[in-house]
Amino acid sequence: MNIIIKNHFLLYKGLKIKCTIGKSGIKKNKKEGDKSTPRGTFSLGKLYYRKDRLKKINTNLSVQKIKKNMGWCNDPNNTKYNKQVDRNKIKKSEKLFRNDYKYDAFIVINYNSKPVIKNKGSAIFLHLTNNYKPTVGCVAIKKNDFFKLVKVINKKTKIKI
Repeated sequence: MNIIIKNHFLLYKGLKIKCTIGKSGIKKNKKEGDKSTPRGTFSLGKLYYRKDRLKKINTNLSVQKIKKNMGWCNDPNNTKYNKQVDRNKIKKSEKLFRNDYKYDAFIVINYNSKPVIKNKGSAIFLHLTNNYKPTVGCVAIKKNDFFKLVKVINKKTKIKI
């Protein structure tokens, strides 16, 4: 069963969770930096989390602790584009160990990953929000809702945007 994003709600097996998406809406032909959320059906990657801020997360997804030097390459000219990187080596990247709460826990949405296409968009995540302000392309939900969702999804779950 797929997670479905529709009319600013995330729907999955009886859960109806308010969410926010990219400032420019949903686009089929997403481009790097266009502030849109990609349209399509995508598998889910790892769940990343801040061990210093959250306890162990109850989920069937693969989990990865976020370290201070972790980033996600958003430089279309780099061979590591749209992949997790070491920020000490690759400066043009989204910082994963943030001061705010948004990436205290997030799930990678496997958009533009196999194959990775230059300028098609990077770092598309299901992450946290406190205020439902539009994102720069991700899907965001409240922390309590995130924990409800990750308990019931697994590696086979897909997201339809």
